[in-house]
Parts: sequence; structure tokens; C-alpha cells
Amino acid sequence: MNYYVYAIRSYSRNYIYVGLTDNPERRLHQYNTGLNRTTKPYAPFSLIWSETFPYRQEARNREKYLKSGVGKEFLKSLLPR
Repeated sequence: MNYYVYAIRSYSRNYIYVGLTDNPERRLHQYNTGLNRTTKPYAPFSLIWSETFPYRQEARNREKYLKSGVGKEFLKSLLPR
């Protein structure tokens, strides 16, 4: 099984969310249909970054990095200006 670390961006607000999943398509659908209470006010979303890892712990470490200040700056640098 592969694990995916992803970053999604809200279309309506200046908001980037980073998460970990085993099925990124299903997860994005859940966010865009309002099934996630935390991100519901920020929907709809688009995927801006995704990485694949063979082990959950590796994915978790990358997720923690992307949620840090340096990681968020990296994700913001991917966005069009």
C-alpha cells in the first residue's frame, strides 16, 4: 500500500491544507463535498501538491515538514503569482 502526502488550496480563501491518505482522489472528493468539518468553510479545493511514500511513517514525517513554516513557504512558492 502506498501513502500520499498532499496539499490542497481553497478557491474561495487564502488557505492551504496538508494531509496524508491512502486514496487522494477520494479524500479530495470528501473535502469538496463538505464531508470534512474542519475544511468545510474553505471548500472547494484543488490539489496543488502530492507525493507518494511506501511507508506511513515516511509520509507522516513529510506531512509534518509541510505543515511547518518552511514547508508552508515551499507550498506557497508553487502557487502562481
